[in-house]
Formats: sequence, structure tokens, C-alpha cells
Amino acid sequence: MDHPLISQESLQEASENLSTIRDFIRFGVTALRQYDAHLGQGTEDFFAESSALVLQTLSLDWSADSEILDAKLLPNEKQEFLSLLERRINERVPTSYLLNLSYFDGKPFYVDERVLIPRSPIAELIQDRFAPYCLDEQGQMREDRHQLPASVMPKTPERILDLCTGSGCIAIALAYAYPDAAIDATDISKDALEVAAINVEHHNMQYQVALLESDLFVRIPAENQYDLIVSNPPYVDAQDMADLPQEFHHEPELALAAGQDGLDLVRKMLAVAADYLTETGLLVIEVGNSEWALKQNFNKIDFHWLSFQNGGSGIFALTAQQCREYQAIFQQSIE
Repeated sequence: MDHPLISQESLQEASENLSTIRDFIRFGVTALRQYDAHLGQGTEDFFAESSALVLQTLSLDWSADSEILDAKLLPNEKQEFLSLLERRINERVPTSYLLNLSYFDGKPFYVDERVLIPRSPIAELIQDRFAPYCLDEQGQMREDRHQLPASVMPKTPERILDLCTGSGCIAIALAYAYPDAAIDATDISKDALEVAAINVEHHNMQYQVALLESDLFVRIPAENQYDLIVSNPPYVDAQDMADLPQEFHHEPELALAAGQDGLDLVRKMLAVAADYLTETGLLVIEVGNSEWALKQNFNKIDFHWLSFQNGGSGIFALTAQQCREYQAIFQQSIE
């Protein structure tokens, strides 16, 4: 689908007539809105998007003191920002790829077009340490804000699995939340694991987060038992894939598409998860817009659909007991 392009004349006019950080943030907001840039890949409003482009170009913190906003840009700084803005609008390249930077759980992660841009509500679950099902790192019970199931024996997770890890952001955030836990992070994509390795090293988590190339559970040893399995897998159905804005086509299709109803990978996970969960383990999976399809496919199963304070939906939890109880049904769905 064609979209309006920003002209060289407009960019040149901005370069000649604008001078301060505030000026260029404002110009970016106007341009992104005027040329119908699509948001939702790490930023949720045009001001945040424009601020990130300007401030990162200047090697400034994204929450820079407002007093610096009236500082003037040098000609080469203007040009660098305007070049990024041009690519953001005309090529529809997401801002996180332009900057090779995205934030998840308040932490910075390197990203490029080998991985999905982090944006999962699972960050909120990690911040709240999966209460009340799990205890936090001090062995304390936090308030239940997400309608997670209650555990008969809450504990601090000792071993955690992140399936379809992509950039590694969920695994690394879990490592921060549970510094004594051993975390395995798997992905079928070698390219994605190369990016995850960059982030594991950057956050100094090499001794806590183990990366493994695997198609879901295929290469995970059968004896591995996890207190917590978390996954933000590909879950976009065929119809949504056809309707995605152009920005999303810069993301790897392997990390998005999951068959006609978006559940190709989720069915496989559900069929096997019980074999890898400890007696009191918990499974948490994000299915996004494929929530409806999952409910239709498994209408007799009581999934725990989670709620979020900061927005987001389409994430369910199942206890290890439920995974075992319904395993035969899940296995039948992939036969």
C-alpha cells in the first residue's frame, strides 16, 4: 500500500530554519503524524518516537533534563536526525531498528531486523514477580494484580525456560528478577540467538542465561524440569499477516507468522509443556489477537486470562496440574 513521502525540500527547510532540540522534536512529531507513521513497535505516541530519534542521535538519555531542550544542534547533528526521520517515514523502518535500541522492563536491548522489537506485556508480570503464584527473590508474596492462579505451594523459581527468546529480553529481565535462578532461553533462529548473545553479554548474564538453538522443546533434555515456562511466540494469523502495516514487514516473518489461526506453535507447546514443568510449575504464553481462536479451539479448558495495569491482553497461564490434566486434549490437536 502506498503512503505519503516526506520531500527533500521539506527536510531542507527544517534544516535551515530549525535550531534547537525542542524544535526538531516538534518537527518530528508533526512529520510522523502528517505522513501516517504507524506506532506500536516499542513506542506508543509520536512525541516519544520523535524524542527517541532526536535524543539518541545526540547521545543523550531519552529522559534528558528539559533545560537541555533549548540547546542548538550542529549542522551534522541536524542532518543525522533528518536522515533517520526520512527513513522512518519513507522506508517505514521502525525507530528501534534505526537506533538499534529498544527498552523492555525499563532496560536497554540491542535490536536489529533479525529479531522482533520487544513490546510484550509480560514485562509487567516480571516486575510483579508472577505473584501470587511465585514468591519474589526475597521469598515474599507480592500483591496479585494480574489474576494469575494461586499456587498451593508458592516458591521462588529456581529454573526458568524462555521459549522463542528472540532478542533475549524476557530471559534477561527474568534473570534480573530472580538472580539465583538458572534460565534457559531457546529459539529456532540462529540469527535471533546471535542478537540474544549480544544482549546477554551486555547485561553480564552469561553465567545465568543459557542460549540454545531449538525448535520449541525439541532439543531440550527431557530431564530438564522448570518452575516457570514463559513464551512470547509467533502468533499472528494469516489474515492479520496480510493486513500488517508496512513497519511490521521489517520484522522477521519467522517471529510473527503462525499459520492460518495463529496457533501453530502454541498447540505444540501445550502438547508437551506438562513434561517439562515441575510439580508446582507454571506456564505463561502470549497469544495476542489469537486469543479468540484459542478459546474456540479449546472451549472446555479453563485458561487463566491475565489482566494488565498498563494495557495489553492475550496472555494466559496454566498450572502444571492443568497442563497434565488436559495434555491428551492438547496432543490430539496436533495429530
